[in-house]
Amino acid sequence: MRVLFLHCDSIKFKPVKKALKDAEDAALKEQEVHECLVCFTAVEKSDESDEKGIVKKYVENIKDVAGQVKAKTLVLYPYAHLSSQLASPAIAQQVLKDARKVLEKDFSVSSAPFGWYKEFTVHVKGHPLSELSREINLRTGPGAQSGGRGAQSKEMGARGTEHRAQGTEQKAEDSKPQYEELTEQARMQKLARIGKQASLEKEKLSENDHRILGPKLGLFSFQEIAPGMVFWNHNGMLVRNTLMEFLRKERTKRNYKEINTPILLHNNVWEISGHMQNFSHAMFFTKIDNAGFGLKPMNCPGAIITYKTGMHSYKDLPLRLAEFGMVSRNELSGVLAGLFRTRIFTQDDVHIFLTREQIEQEVTQVMELIDHFYSKVFGFDYHVELSTRPEKFMGDVKDWNKAEATLEQILKKRKMKYKVNKGDGAFYGPKIDFHIKDSLGRTWQLATVQLDFQMPEKFDLHYVDEKGQHQRPVIIHNVVYGSLERFMGILIEHYQGRFPLWLSPIQARIVSFTDRNEKYARQVEQELMKAGLRVDSDFASETVDYKVRKAQQDKVPYTIVIGDKEEKAKTLAVRGRDGKVRFGVKLSDFVAQVREEIEKKK
Repeated sequence: MRVLFLHCDSIKFKPVKKALKDAEDAALKEQEVHECLVCFTAVEKSDESDEKGIVKKYVENIKDVAGQVKAKTLVLYPYAHLSSQLASPAIAQQVLKDARKVLEKDFSVSSAPFGWYKEFTVHVKGHPLSELSREINLRTGPGAQSGGRGAQSKEMGARGTEHRAQGTEQKAEDSKPQYEELTEQARMQKLARIGKQASLEKEKLSENDHRILGPKLGLFSFQEIAPGMVFWNHNGMLVRNTLMEFLRKERTKRNYKEINTPILLHNNVWEISGHMQNFSHAMFFTKIDNAGFGLKPMNCPGAIITYKTGMHSYKDLPLRLAEFGMVSRNELSGVLAGLFRTRIFTQDDVHIFLTREQIEQEVTQVMELIDHFYSKVFGFDYHVELSTRPEKFMGDVKDWNKAEATLEQILKKRKMKYKVNKGDGAFYGPKIDFHIKDSLGRTWQLATVQLDFQMPEKFDLHYVDEKGQHQRPVIIHNVVYGSLERFMGILIEHYQGRFPLWLSPIQARIVSFTDRNEKYARQVEQELMKAGLRVDSDFASETVDYKVRKAQQDKVPYTIVIGDKEEKAKTLAVRGRDGKVRFGVKLSDFVAQVREEIEKKK
């Protein structure tokens, strides 16, 4: 059995049409449930051997997660997409019914109808435990609590976690993939899969869904040979690199030091950090020279080790280490969702090492940077939430109380409205989360500012104070974009593919009126490239109307048409996204105008 748990402010769902001939009876009306734990569930073939046993384990896991997030209302939602090894519909339906009967003794329970295609909308809370998934079988009990930045987490039973953490005791050579010489037929069959894009149920997606727009605009693709991993095209890399360079520039102004740390670290690191105990279910492991290594699911240990390699004085603090670090999470196939949820992604992580006296000033500066990006650059409305000490926490209560009071004082000084999420902080410290609202009215939890007193203890970090004594630093964890992939997916849909000029992969397209204008048009293209603009051209033997329409479909901000008049006068005919055309524009004036728009991030 596989279950995806979502702790939600609300869920709306409505049966649309039957997916199974024997689907249970259901009223074709929308249901809405508030403040609930939604349990997306796939009953598997392996569960058929002991229906009562799997019901018991299912109920135990639901109670475990509901207890952690303090949910009193449940929604049992059959969701076949979590598995390719499904139980028979009759058994799956009975398991869900039996589980509901047991759960109704302690919870208010709703159920989505079994055997129907359904449309649904969920509003997930966004705290560390709001998105969890578990693989449940008859051998394992409830999974251990997990969560963290990025909210891309997965839970597994105890046996599965132990197996993957230790890598098993087999010889290293036995774990290598077996290879046999390919026949020509087998080679052709394998080649047929390479380059085959991952299938999408396009009829269920809107035309502005990033999974439709992205490939259409040549930004990225997903391939069957790498599920949950992005193939970035040139245009996508232009947008991605522009976002990274902009944030890098803003952080450099504020004296951040950029680092880069390995994606693969010895298991000793994950044992010290606590990831092996709390997060190994979501990690990928391998062996090198018969020693266990794990691909990093978070960037924190790498930054901490970088700090630990040197001696630090109080005069060196705050030390702001920034990293565009690639991380990986072993997500279930059923929860992958384009750029919004991937197995490999990049985070714009910052780890600030500082003294306790510097916390207020540093947190304030980080929040100012986040506000600059969200309000002034991207035009997002946002609200903030303060998450406090959870039931399971590390460290001293006095430190927690002081840290929470500091964060709350900062919010009050800035006269910011905020919501307090009691018990929703990370296990190592309280945090402030930023929730943006996009052009479609959806909210997303992106930026976060977290105070951490525990990792400095675990890794024995210190600095030398003014009296020559060793003191323990504090760490501020921070992201602005969060997952760069997820942020780009949000932007694609927010702008509906029409990126602002500074972010557009192609800022201007040169179109020739006739073949005889191509030579001058190429000269214009070269001059604009030398001026630093991202330019391409369309000199195809098509009508001007066709080429202009194509540029509009490709969401290009400016289309420059070169005809006989333009060539003779050495000017440009410039068409904007609004459809208005300006004639007789000097090349130097156009460059100056575009540079100003880019500089002002219009």
